[in-house]
Amino acid sequence: MRELPIELYRAAQVRELDRIAIEERGIPGYTLMSRAGEATFNLLRQRWPQARRIAVICGGGNNAGDGYIVARLARQAGLEVLALTLADPGRLRGDALTAWQDACAAGVSTTVFSVDGLNGADVLVDAMLGTGLEREVSGVWRDAIEAMNAHPAEILAIDIPSGLHADTGGVLGAAVHATATMTFIGLKQGLFTGQGPACCGEISFTDLGAPSDIYTTLHPACWHYSGENLPKLLPARQRSAHKGHFGHVLVVGGELGLAGAARLAAEAAARCGAGLVSVATRAAHAGLQAAVRPELMFHGIETPEELAPLLDRASIIAVGPGLGRNGWGRAMLQAVLASDKPLVVDADGLNLLAIEPQFRANWILTPHPGEAARLLKMMPAEIEADRFTAVEDLALRYGGIAVLKGAGSLIASKLDGQVALCSTGNPGMASGGMGDTLTGVIAALLAQGLPLFAAAKAGVYLHGRAGDLAALSGGERGLLATDLLPFLRQSVNFKSC
Repeated sequence: MRELPIELYRAAQVRELDRIAIEERGIPGYTLMSRAGEATFNLLRQRWPQARRIAVICGGGNNAGDGYIVARLARQAGLEVLALTLADPGRLRGDALTAWQDACAAGVSTTVFSVDGLNGADVLVDAMLGTGLEREVSGVWRDAIEAMNAHPAEILAIDIPSGLHADTGGVLGAAVHATATMTFIGLKQGLFTGQGPACCGEISFTDLGAPSDIYTTLHPACWHYSGENLPKLLPARQRSAHKGHFGHVLVVGGELGLAGAARLAAEAAARCGAGLVSVATRAAHAGLQAAVRPELMFHGIETPEELAPLLDRASIIAVGPGLGRNGWGRAMLQAVLASDKPLVVDADGLNLLAIEPQFRANWILTPHPGEAARLLKMMPAEIEADRFTAVEDLALRYGGIAVLKGAGSLIASKLDGQVALCSTGNPGMASGGMGDTLTGVIAALLAQGLPLFAAAKAGVYLHGRAGDLAALSGGERGLLATDLLPFLRQSVNFKSC
């Protein structure tokens, strides 16, 4: 095993990598299967060293073959092991059949799956359905998945939790909720977004000893971004620097009763290093907000004419937090869209854009699934069913950069067709104001000179990392957007908590 790679693939691409290793590099398929089973068994022993009774639930394909190898190794290690089958193992083919025969020869007991067969197991091993699953799970397969999820023992999934779509991260009717997943050859993109993180638990990876040059034959579908280039993007500041070197962010938002959203975006921009931050908000809010955070410049703006001088002075405009959808918000958005400045558009800016779509090269759109659904004239469930297609469609239809927020946020670039995935963040961030904060983070990075795609990726990463640090400090439940602010400052200065 090794550190998780940054390259993510679709299931068909991983099957092609497997084919190249076998047919073009001469590695026997059973050798790869044996390595997969060995890696899985080693992870089982490492994670559950006290486990004595193992139940391996096997399907009817190569995933089952991996499972039978785990069962054999467990038996040979002196563990009590039972292989529970959902398909007649005698009808297996090729390497999977050999794996079952070897398991039987080693004394592994094989029986038809039943809920009672799970009784007393310390660990369940999911070897039912692999990456080829394309239709909804039903019948005895769904019954088995639900029984495993209801069982008190923890689950180790082989390659992918059964029922999870390898390409989309969607659940096909029902899916195993594993504690850990051991995956092989290439990382499947669906493991890291949508329902993937909830189903996979902790992910481990092995390339099964495949030659490294086989990976040069395929272009990854996506890249996992972990902030590896941030020191280069945000180098140490020169001693002679002044605020004019780091951009001027203008946040446009804060309709009556919605002042907090614009304030959160503005303060996040300031905490992430923007040289100057102004806020164009309703006049009723400006004075009070300035008293609370005097470093920010609040302007009471009621008409597009009053907004014009602020647009001229800004280098980056963030529009949408607390904007509202009434006359004031619509007028402010139209004035912003008439500017040629780079934009970050969120919240009601997106909701209004969905009514009157536009195409633009120099903006970053940051929808959550509900907003994305409005932009694409779909239902939120359709967005979540295939988040990769959704984020690519957003970038194609609207231009610039699209950020689809959620578990495993996705960032897509219209310019070069690239997609990145970021895994920082936690469920505690499912609270009001988090998206407004992200808007400010991205705007600040743009103001400091980062290109659009780089700013979007880095912003999502830093925002999620700040949320993770804040959760470590006080827990996930009750986490507020303002709790992220000190950790944002630490994160952009590469300091841990």
